[in-house]
Amino acid sequence: MPATLRDVAERAEVSVRTVSNVVSGYEHVSKRMRTKVLAAIEELDYRANPVARTLRTGRTGMLGLVVPEITVPYFSELARDVIDAAAEYGYRVMIDQTGHDHDRERQLLMGDDRTMLFDGLLFSPLVTKSELLDMHGSTKMPLVLLGEHEFDGRYDHVAIDNVAAAKDAVEHLVQLGRSRIAAIGTQPLEEYATPLQRSAGYEAALHDAGMDVRPEFATTAAHYSRADGYSAARSLLERSPQPDAIFCFSDLLAIGAMRAVFDAGLSVPEDVAVIGIDDVEEGRFARPSLSTVSLDTPYIAREAVGRIVTRIDDPATPAEEIVAPHRLVARESTSASQSQ
Repeated sequence: MPATLRDVAERAEVSVRTVSNVVSGYEHVSKRMRTKVLAAIEELDYRANPVARTLRTGRTGMLGLVVPEITVPYFSELARDVIDAAAEYGYRVMIDQTGHDHDRERQLLMGDDRTMLFDGLLFSPLVTKSELLDMHGSTKMPLVLLGEHEFDGRYDHVAIDNVAAAKDAVEHLVQLGRSRIAAIGTQPLEEYATPLQRSAGYEAALHDAGMDVRPEFATTAAHYSRADGYSAARSLLERSPQPDAIFCFSDLLAIGAMRAVFDAGLSVPEDVAVIGIDDVEEGRFARPSLSTVSLDTPYIAREAVGRIVTRIDDPATPAEEIVAPHRLVARESTSASQSQ
């Protein structure tokens, strides 16, 4: 028979309540008592009953992480970091994806049956408009938003400064002497914040350098995938004059764009310099290695998990807007003499 709380209490010679407090992470237990209980737990190989804990505390010990696509390297790396950060607080993470589906995001925000498993929700929306968050109010579930949407301050929000990140990428190309700088990833007819913000950073960098924004050099991408990067770059390289640099709104777009440059009989970076945003592992091992703007996903994960745990403990705590750091990483795709 598996060990029970009472078995642990008898082995540690403490009350069942003390064992429960240790298992639940209650802070006000003396070091001596905690050590005795943990030793008894290890000796008996005790495993907490999650159903009993939920009935006792009203909490499941589970956090939900909702992302658009778990197969996108950025989101899979973020999920790994969220799992690691949550473990430090004694939480486990269940991952769901919306597949860019507006209705799916709506269901999760309104609280479907699955979200009732969670003590809190970390949500990275792509297509959700800010007014949809009004629907979340009826569920009362603690919520922290991730990503680059512009919300109204009612919810905790962790994101990067997309405009600054894009501007840094384009300024790097300008400093290398590139003058015909194209962009892949614009979506002028959409309302998604990420492409709008990265477009703004791209245009700001060109204006600061005294360069004109050439509409024919701003290319749309339905999805931030290798295939869309490839097709967009092929289209750009058919123009005259051709771009001598391409800023891609994601690393996957950039990896596809580099392949298109090679298939056109040109070289990266000699003929066309290429830079992305994300700093996913695939770009570090590409040939040439991909220059990028690195996003600090461990920082994003730590801050987001810290905020959701705070909100679970105190739902009335004021919301915070947290801006994560980023940094330019120059590799071979913009300068053949640099590699890291």
